Amino acid sequence: MGKKQTLAIGVDDFRRVREDRHYYIDKTLLIRDFIEYNNHVALVTRPRRFGKTLNMTMLRDFFDITQDSQTIFQGLNIMETDDANQINTRPVIYLTFKNCAGPTIESMKESLAHAVKGEYFKYEKLFENLVDKKSSDYYEFYQIYEFLKKLNTLDENGEPKIIPNGVVKRSLVVLIQAVSRFYNQKVLVLIDEYDQPLIEAQSSGFREEFSANIYANLLGDALKGNVYLDQALLTGIQRLVKESIFSKLNNFRVYSVTSRKYASYFGLTTDETQQIFIDYDEELSEDIRNYYDGYLFGGIEIYNPWSIISFLDEGELKPYWINTSTNGLIKEAIPKAGIKFSRNFDKLILRGEVRVAANLETSFVELAIPQTLWGLLVNAGYLTVVRDLNEGGLVVRIPNNEVKREFREIVAIYTDIHDDRLNLLFGALIASDMDDFLELYQTLVYDYVSMHDIRTSNDCDVKHLENSYHMLFLGMVISVSGMYEVTSNLEAGDGRADVIMKSLQSERRPHIVIEFKQGENVEKLKQEALDQIFEKNYFAKLTGDVLCVGIAHNMKQCELVYKEIVN
Repeated sequence: MGKKQTLAIGVDDFRRVREDRHYYIDKTLLIRDFIEYNNHVALVTRPRRFGKTLNMTMLRDFFDITQDSQTIFQGLNIMETDDANQINTRPVIYLTFKNCAGPTIESMKESLAHAVKGEYFKYEKLFENLVDKKSSDYYEFYQIYEFLKKLNTLDENGEPKIIPNGVVKRSLVVLIQAVSRFYNQKVLVLIDEYDQPLIEAQSSGFREEFSANIYANLLGDALKGNVYLDQALLTGIQRLVKESIFSKLNNFRVYSVTSRKYASYFGLTTDETQQIFIDYDEELSEDIRNYYDGYLFGGIEIYNPWSIISFLDEGELKPYWINTSTNGLIKEAIPKAGIKFSRNFDKLILRGEVRVAANLETSFVELAIPQTLWGLLVNAGYLTVVRDLNEGGLVVRIPNNEVKREFREIVAIYTDIHDDRLNLLFGALIASDMDDFLELYQTLVYDYVSMHDIRTSNDCDVKHLENSYHMLFLGMVISVSGMYEVTSNLEAGDGRADVIMKSLQSERRPHIVIEFKQGENVEKLKQEALDQIFEKNYFAKLTGDVLCVGIAHNMKQCELVYKEIVN
């Protein structure tokens, strides 16, 4: 392809991508679909780093009546359609809240004001030739504009000036009204990452007050019953229902990760990914697919675009998915989610997919229950929907190995066991260095299994005796993702094995079968555990080297016995 175009690492402004001649994957038919769907107010929910901002700035630059965008859209798909004549024909207000943050309501309010301020400055230049700037049509616009100009200035006492709540709450609706009157045309409003301020407010502990006193009015007044609004398109992680932002807005339309409409425009399709690898003379290997593929949006297979271009730039197969405030919310929420969530979370870690009751429509920051936490995991990109069971349930899975690395961090918090110890533990197990494995495992049990969690024969059935140790072990399984297929309590041979780790590269690593026992006589029980593996023939379907391990526990004491065989 000759000299390769530079990759737009960290560049999410459409005009800059085109003017600087960065490599661009043509998503401009999104404009055609946006025109065709003709929603009054719509929301597209997608994970961070999946191209939302680039697409929103593309829509802005195409429609914005203040721009001349013919050059930057030249040669792109939208210009071959009948909708090309709509270029630069509409007044547009574009806001991004992706950087809105602050530890207090005042700092968050100032962050919002800065986000709106740029659009006030943009349109103030249009109004400067008006004969009477203080006419009734523009009086409130100029009042708010004067406040916004004073951001980051000090009052007579040398203190930062406080922005009145009313200025922030009214800023967007007044801007829409003024722009519409100036052009005698209704306005298109684009709001990128609209839910970010509420996620930040939730993390800082003032979400309800912030929403009720400021944010619900800022967006609600602009989007509900506003005769000057033509259309609005928002992007974010999740839909916010209870915040009164969209209440009574009957024609509000949500396009989630399960929607077919807009499905191919966020992230990279298989064909797009293959093409970019061809253009950069790289091979799209199975390892790369396993690392960055695996998402399903509206039934379409999608790659993580941020990770793909980062890989092509650096050439190293590693995680590129950068932490966000949403990731922090997830990592904080999962350890506190309760037993019902925890059981399914353990199944997810063990099997890679699980059937759950997930709510994708209500945000976790509004209603912190297991259903909305599963919904957050899907909408934030930690999980993808494999099947919709049409009865309130979804089959979800961890999409790829990159996200499994993120889950390792979650599991480290969830079990309070961190990667370095897990790596040592399973490194010893895979190498059949059982003395080191027992020493490390004993340390973990001593440190992390609470005596209050350990059941005895006096208070439960025998089959549940080893449950605390079993759950501890399953929490550590994520560290071998990509090397082993792990099952637990599933039929094997003539019974149900506690843990079977089927090696995905049996020529390099042994299969591992583990049986747990719990009781006072650990010497006897460890041998019974090992004998059970052979009596029940748990390794019947495994071919190659097999490491069979019987582990016995008595409170925080652990002993094991093992045998290596070739099956």
